[in-house]
Amino acid sequence: MVPTIERNHTSILISYKSENIMVDCGEGTQRQLRHAKISPCKITKLLITHWHGDHILGIPGLIQSMGANNCKGPLDIYGPKGTIKYFENMFKWFSFPLRIKVNVYEVDNKKFFENEDFSLITYKMDHDVPCNAYSIEEKDKRNINVDYIKKFGLKQHPILKDLQKGKNIVWEGKKIFADKATKIKKGKKVTIVLDTAYNENAVKASKNADVLVCESTWMNELEDKNSGLKHLTTKQAGTIAKKAKVKQLIITHFSQRYKDEKILEKEVKKTFKNTISAKDFFVYSV
Repeated sequence: MVPTIERNHTSILISYKSENIMVDCGEGTQRQLRHAKISPCKITKLLITHWHGDHILGIPGLIQSMGANNCKGPLDIYGPKGTIKYFENMFKWFSFPLRIKVNVYEVDNKKFFENEDFSLITYKMDHDVPCNAYSIEEKDKRNINVDYIKKFGLKQHPILKDLQKGKNIVWEGKKIFADKATKIKKGKKVTIVLDTAYNENAVKASKNADVLVCESTWMNELEDKNSGLKHLTTKQAGTIAKKAKVKQLIITHFSQRYKDEKILEKEVKKTFKNTISAKDFFVYSV
């Protein structure tokens, strides 16, 4: 919750096709975007885990910069219960107009967005204020089995789109079955779990994720001392990843007392081996 010389407040950007989904926007985020050479105009959605200052105080500056840069928008903002009220109150502090269209929604334990490519799902966490985890789930795709359709003398043709939608087709009097003519490519899943006590909903949210980005605020020795503050320890983060059978765990949101995140990474690996620790500007491709 306190920035250091090495680490800024929390913000994570997930880029997928034309979407750039930001999860939380701590103080200083727009400057970090400049360092990363990412235009704020590219951001399409902002997912807020909760309304503690270290996760949201960069929002006014980001939106002001988006307006100043003539970003087309809209910016869709999603958050837990109270988000609409908090957002309205936040902009009572400032005397600049919203020059881009902003849509604000409250979401809780449900699928709240879906298009032909992916879905967004939220899960309620256990923090001292309303708090959400988020999963971004890419839909399965059907790739054409070229060798199979060649048997029918069929190559590139608009009708192939029906096969990719799982529909059987008829070509020159012959029926072609989608299950044989296509191969299913499993969609990817990314889950973000920040600021919570250990809870089974975190495991549910992370189930079979290709990547779980999870807070790991303290070493395990501090679990009892800081249990009332409702943050995860190294062992708890590793346990969530292990029980959820995720492929890759990325830990973040470290207490400022730790000067080297590698000591937390080492301890998490005792519970879940496939773990890496994030640094500012860290990039991971799924």
